[in-house]
Amino acid sequence: MPRLIQPLDTGDPLGPLPQEFAAIMRPELPSLIKEIGMEVTRAYPEYARLLNGPNGQTIRVGVEQSLSSFVDLVAEPTTSTTLRDDMCRRFGRFEAYEGRGMDTLQGAYRLGARVALRRAKKVGRSYNFSPTLMLSFADALFAYVDELESLSREGYLEVQARSDQQSEAMRRRLLHLILSGRPVPSTAISELCEQTGWALPEQVTLIALRAPAVVDPADLARDVLADLGGPQPHMLMPGPLDDARRQMLERALTGTRAVVGLTVPTPLAADSVRWARRVLELVDAGVVDDAPVILCEDHLVTLWLLSDPALLDQLAERELAAVSGISTARRERLIETLRIWLDTRGTAAQMGELLDVHPQTVRYRMRSLEAIFGDQLTDPESRFSTEAVLRAARLRARGGQSLN
Repeated sequence: MPRLIQPLDTGDPLGPLPQEFAAIMRPELPSLIKEIGMEVTRAYPEYARLLNGPNGQTIRVGVEQSLSSFVDLVAEPTTSTTLRDDMCRRFGRFEAYEGRGMDTLQGAYRLGARVALRRAKKVGRSYNFSPTLMLSFADALFAYVDELESLSREGYLEVQARSDQQSEAMRRRLLHLILSGRPVPSTAISELCEQTGWALPEQVTLIALRAPAVVDPADLARDVLADLGGPQPHMLMPGPLDDARRQMLERALTGTRAVVGLTVPTPLAADSVRWARRVLELVDAGVVDDAPVILCEDHLVTLWLLSDPALLDQLAERELAAVSGISTARRERLIETLRIWLDTRGTAAQMGELLDVHPQTVRYRMRSLEAIFGDQLTDPESRFSTEAVLRAARLRARGGQSLN
């Protein structure tokens, strides 16, 4: 048979295929498409099912378009590939919708390329193609397949990203429902749990973060629900904070301060985050010492004593009314002595060391306190109230505040 294309010199580097090569390839397309379809459906039975389904014709058109586009580009390298590109992205999106990875589609592309190369070798023998020309064809063919795979991956990742965004939105919605603090139909939470694949735990631990929260979600366990974009960022962690969970937090929260709330039954999740946020406020106020990760359980008494500032002011006004008419300097000395006595129940000598005064001064102050407060220091309930007020006053003083 006459040679239509002169064989290239085997010493030349690989280059683009001669445009005349398209004229030889085009008549082979109909039978080649059928052969590729048979090979692919034999190797990947799931595609046989798809070809016989409602989308079968669309898939066939896409395969034909991909092969025809290769021939068109050989004939005219500036040919538009818009339709082919859209079809390849559609293939990728379809794989994502079907719940498959990209491996199956990539395998089908490459199997198709091997079938096409096998056909090219057969045709090449008839036309006496040079080895260099066949190498150029193989090089161009597999580069083309890489391009198809890349386009399909774009479509695949597009669906995956959209799915991830929808999933995260549903997970945030689930977190908001759990923390809503009002009766929520259990079916609403159950449906979101089912849609997101999140198992509703019996206990949860809430974590309050200081805004802006710099957290890499990839470092968080998948079962951690998070809302990191609001003015009060927070996270929900199923179960208690064990060592593994704490290490996870420390990795994820680099540069972000966090307060871990108490582990509570799931219906009480709002209390856990409320306490955690209050401790975060106390850290900002200087009442609680700062640290990368702070545990609410280490500051329960502080939380309780400072839980209601207005009520505490009222309690302090009542419990310390007896010294309200005394000069400020003397009142402060007497209250400090009273606090030391309530804390230690020590002797005059012991208290004197703590107050840095002579024991006789302590005895004098104690007699003054007994005269001023009377039964308030001997009645257990009154004495407890007074001690609570003085402890709260000391905590407030750390933050630069005082009792009214």
